[in-house]
Amino acid sequence: MSYKTILVHVDQSPLAPARIELAARLTRTQEAHLIGAGLTGITMAYYRNRSVADGGPLSQRELDQLKQGTQQALERFEAQARGFDISHEARYSDDEAGTGLALQARYADLIVLSQAAPETSGFGSGPQLPEMLALHGGRPLLIVPYAGTFPRLDRHALIAWDGSRAATRALTDALPLLQRSARVTVAVFNSDRHNSLHGGEPGADIALYLTRHGVNVEVMRQTTVPGDDVGGALLSLAADIGADLLVMGAYGHQRWREILLGGVTRHVLRSMTLPVLMSH
Repeated sequence: MSYKTILVHVDQSPLAPARIELAARLTRTQEAHLIGAGLTGITMAYYRNRSVADGGPLSQRELDQLKQGTQQALERFEAQARGFDISHEARYSDDEAGTGLALQARYADLIVLSQAAPETSGFGSGPQLPEMLALHGGRPLLIVPYAGTFPRLDRHALIAWDGSRAATRALTDALPLLQRSARVTVAVFNSDRHNSLHGGEPGADIALYLTRHGVNVEVMRQTTVPGDDVGGALLSLAADIGADLLVMGAYGHQRWREILLGGVTRHVLRSMTLPVLMSH
């Protein structure tokens, strides 16, 4: 099992080179095809609902600058990808980042993007991009922290396992990475509070499943005090065991027309210190 098409977000931010490098290295390892998606942030609805002559929020010069900036970002992507000698292509799109990436994700196995930096700004993008794609992209996300360097993803992976559908989806989506990881730890938090999801030996069934897929796995049971931040405990555990990848489900709660991220997911997206593969 492997990823065959990887989609990476390409923009003008200082985070783009590290994100593209990680995606390119993964593409080479997986013998895959890398697509660099550059999006201007200008939606068709924006064009329909405004007129430059009527004094819209952006002038024609500003619109041209957004397009030119996207083209330049894609040129830098091309140069970086060529250095890795991988199959790749650059895609330019006049679209908002979240909508455009979610659409293109339907034809990819994995999306690579960056955690939103505190100073994130820009037309058509922002700190909500990882959250939006986690819940609506329909594909696993590999999210790269905005701080730090991450040259390896194959030494020690940590899986957050709670028996849920989202965790099952994330674990299965991560198999191409888990099979290449020297060590994999399955962390089961507070299993005594969810006996119906774990059976008599919490973590045993999922460990057996992973072993059959050739994954070198061990199980760790963790307990937190009710009311404690499980997201913080998860990141602390990742640091303690020296994990270089965290695999977890993206949890959401329905509220009328919205789907809102759960507290653990929000905490990890805000405070991550290692790459996170996340699925909903």
